[in-house]
Amino acid sequence: MSENLRTYTTETVDDESQTESATEDEELRCPECGGQLATDTEHGETVCVDCGLVVEEDEIDRGPEWRAFDSKEKDNKSRVGAPTTNMMHDKGLSTNIGWQDKDAYGKSLSSRQREKMQRLRTWNERFRTRDSKERNLKQALGEIDRMASALGLPDNVRETASVIYRRALDEDLLPGRSIEGVSTASLYAAARQAGTPRSLDEIAGVSRVEKDEIARTYRYVVRELKLEIQPADPESYVPRFASDLGLSDEAERRARSLLDTAKEQGIHSGKSPVGLAAAAVYAASLLVNEKVTQSEVSEVANISEVTIRNRYHELLEAEDSVALN
Repeated sequence: MSENLRTYTTETVDDESQTESATEDEELRCPECGGQLATDTEHGETVCVDCGLVVEEDEIDRGPEWRAFDSKEKDNKSRVGAPTTNMMHDKGLSTNIGWQDKDAYGKSLSSRQREKMQRLRTWNERFRTRDSKERNLKQALGEIDRMASALGLPDNVRETASVIYRRALDEDLLPGRSIEGVSTASLYAAARQAGTPRSLDEIAGVSRVEKDEIARTYRYVVRELKLEIQPADPESYVPRFASDLGLSDEAERRARSLLDTAKEQGIHSGKSPVGLAAAAVYAASLLVNEKVTQSEVSEVANISEVTIRNRYHELLEAEDSVALN
């Protein structure tokens, strides 16, 4: 009896599978002529290849609404959420609850719903920073973002500064130093590494700590983390100064030429790169008849007019000595 039951069951399963395959085959055939069906994704239709009958129309396109022309572009446009980033303490993997008390249709929430959303925001904030290390990181990365915005630094510098601070935190360099001091030093180091340096005075102007503490913490962080940072090149400041002063490309090229001459003569050694760059921009503006005042350059470069005058004379003397030779 058991053998008969097994045989019956097997036959039943076979019949069912045959029925399903037959049904699928019917679905793939034209109901009029029995021809093969094809899907027209451009028009959202299923049509018969033989007789042209439109079997189905207004189909839902479940693909992306964008086009990609290579694999890299396709990966960049994939809908898998925002990329992870070191600029957020949780690397951007947590949920953010919007502060607008409105629903998906833009309608205002009721008072009861607003209270509920506020409680959810509070608990969400508590869950995002579970321990003191995460609270420390959140505060520091917020400081880095604020200072970078004030200084007009790009995202790659913020990302690098965030990585430097994370390394300092992991290697236990913070005891005895303020969060603001280490975060400022990290941003200063990242800006110099990226080739978009800002002077120590500019950094101190947007920081909540004193200039001496920034310099001291910077030296400590660079030494302990063994960061490779090249000496600041005066030429890296020239484009920003020239842009802020509204000078032409010719003036910028002339300033670079003056700095190249100064390097050849060796007068740049031991001098502040910011002072040299500011003096070169001032001298170049006079040489190409786009006059700017020393006070204007001083304000843009955040250095004294005395420094500009001293470096200005040194640059012109170097230029004259090369011309005579």
